[in-house]
Amino acid sequence: MKKIKSFGILGVGTYVPERIMTNADIEKIVETSDEWIQKMTGIKERRIAAPEEATSDLAYNAAIKALEASGTKAEDLDLIVVATMTADYQTPSVSAMLQKKLGAHHAAAFDIGAACSGFVYGLEAGGNFIATGIYKKVLVIGAETFSRILDWEDRGTCILFGDGAAAAVLGEVEEGYGLIGSHLGADGDLEDVLVIPSGGSREPATHETVDNKGHYLKMKGPEVFKFAVTVVPNAVEKVLEDAKMGIDELSLIVPHQANMRIIKSAAKRLKFPLEKFVVNLDRYGNTSAASVGLALGEALENGMIKKGDNIAMVGFGAGLTYASCVMKWAY
Repeated sequence: MKKIKSFGILGVGTYVPERIMTNADIEKIVETSDEWIQKMTGIKERRIAAPEEATSDLAYNAAIKALEASGTKAEDLDLIVVATMTADYQTPSVSAMLQKKLGAHHAAAFDIGAACSGFVYGLEAGGNFIATGIYKKVLVIGAETFSRILDWEDRGTCILFGDGAAAAVLGEVEEGYGLIGSHLGADGDLEDVLVIPSGGSREPATHETVDNKGHYLKMKGPEVFKFAVTVVPNAVEKVLEDAKMGIDELSLIVPHQANMRIIKSAAKRLKFPLEKFVVNLDRYGNTSAASVGLALGEALENGMIKKGDNIAMVGFGAGLTYASCVMKWAY
C-alpha cells in the first residue's frame, strides 16, 4: 500500500486588471449609491478586465507569478486545474489553453465548475494527485471575468462582482505540514438561486434568449445570504473536526469575499476575532473562483502568514457548493 504524501502550497501568484470601477462609477449606471453599497456589502470598488482580456489571460498572469514564487518551471508541471465560471469558450478548457500559453507541454489539464468554491475545490482535487504519488507538481488557478456575465442594469448583481485571478503551485511538503483537513459539499436543492439560464443544453442561445438577457447571471440574493451565513461557519467547524483541531489553533481564516455582513456573521458564530479574517472585498468585490486565492495572496504579501501557521480557507457559491480546508503553512 502506497504511503499518502503530504502536500501543500509552494507559491502563490495573483493578478487583477488595471481598470478600477468605483461605487461612484456604478451610481452613473444604475439607481444606487456608494453609501448603500458599502453598508450592504462592504464593497468600495472592483477591477474590470480590459476588452482584450479574457479569463485565460488573467489566469496566465497569476500563473507566471505563482511559478516564480515557487521556483517551478512550467515544463515541470504535471497537471493544471482551473476553477472558473467564465471560461473563454465552452470548449476548449481554460486549463488546456494555459498549458499552451505557459509551455507546460507535459501537463494534464481540466477545469472545475464549482463557482466561488472553486479555488478550494481545486486545491483538494489537484493536491490528491500529489498525495497518491501520481504527480509531483500541480498548478491550481481560480480566475474570472465576471464583468462579462453581468447585467449592468441589474443592481442586485452588478454592484457585487469583479474580475481577477489567483494561482497556487502545489507540491510535496515535509510530513505534518500542508493540507491537514478538508470538507467539500453541495446543496443541489438550491440550484436555482444562482443561475445563468441560457447558453447551455437546456436553453441554447437564440435571438430571443439574447434579447431576454438570459446569458447574464441571475441571483436570488436573500436565499444566497441565508445559505452563506449558515454554511460558512458550519464548513469551518467541520474541517476543524476533520483536522482534529480547535479554532483557537487557527492563525487566520481566508473566506470567500462575497459580503462583509457574511464575514462578520461567521466571526460571531465561530467566536473567532474578525481581525483574523483576511478581507479585501472592499477593493475587489466578489471575484468568484479567484476570491479565496486573491485574499490568500494578499495575506502572504503583507507578511500575515509564517511557517507553521494553521490557515483555514472557506468558500461557497453557485450550485450551491461549499468547501473548506486547513493547511499548516510549509514555508
